Amino acid sequence: MIEVTNITKRYLTGDIDFTALKSVNLSIEKGEFTSIMGPSGSGKSTFMNILGCLDKMDAGKYMLNGQDVSNLTGNELAFVRNKEIGFVFQAFNLLPRLSVLENVELPMVYSGVPAKERRERALEALERVSLGDRVKHRPNEISGGQKQRVAIARAIVNRPNVIMADEPTGNLDSKSTFDIMKIFQDLNDEGSTVVMVTHEPDVAVYTRRIVRFKDGEIVADEAVKDRIRL
Repeated sequence: MIEVTNITKRYLTGDIDFTALKSVNLSIEKGEFTSIMGPSGSGKSTFMNILGCLDKMDAGKYMLNGQDVSNLTGNELAFVRNKEIGFVFQAFNLLPRLSVLENVELPMVYSGVPAKERRERALEALERVSLGDRVKHRPNEISGGQKQRVAIARAIVNRPNVIMADEPTGNLDSKSTFDIMKIFQDLNDEGSTVVMVTHEPDVAVYTRRIVRFKDGEIVADEAVKDRIRL
C-alpha cells in the first residue's frame, strides 16, 4: 500500500539548513495498523505529512497504492488525497457552523458525489461510529470524544484505502481514547490500512507495528508483542 525509498526532506530558513528526513525507507502492506513514534523533532510529523500528500519530499520515491506520487503537482496531490486517504487530526478540524452530518458530507462534496448519496453515506458512517443520534448537532454541542468520532466518520466516508491519524487521542481522556482505538481496530479488522502518529506508548500498543524515528531516521521497526485487543 505504501512504499517510500530514500525519502529526504530539507528545510531552509535563512542561514539554517535542516534535514528533517534522511534517506528514509519504509514499506507498509495493505491491512497493516502501524504506529509512527519518536520524540519532538524526530521527523515523524514531516514523514506523516509526506505520506498524506500534504507536503512534498526533496528527494526519493513514494509509491501509494501502486501509483508514483513523488512528482505530482499540487492539484494532482489534492486529487490523490481525496481519493486514497482519510485523515484524522488531533484538533478534529471540524467546521463549527456545520452540523455533524454536514461535516461528514464535506469530503464527498469535493468528490462530486450527488446530494442523496452524500447523505446516505454520511449517515452510514456516523452509525458506524455510534453517532447516528447526533447528526443535527454542531461541534460545540458534543464532547471531545464525539468530535473525534465525527472526524473518523468524515475520514472513512469516501472509502479511502488508507486512514492516516495524527495524534488522534492527544486531546482525549482515557475512556474516549479507548473508544477511538476500538474503532480503529475494528476498521483495521475490516481491511483498512491505518497509519497513526502518536507519542503515547500506551496508545501504540493497540496497533500491530511500531516504527520509531530519531533525528530524521528510522531507528526501530518492530511488531507489537503485547498488543491490546479491544
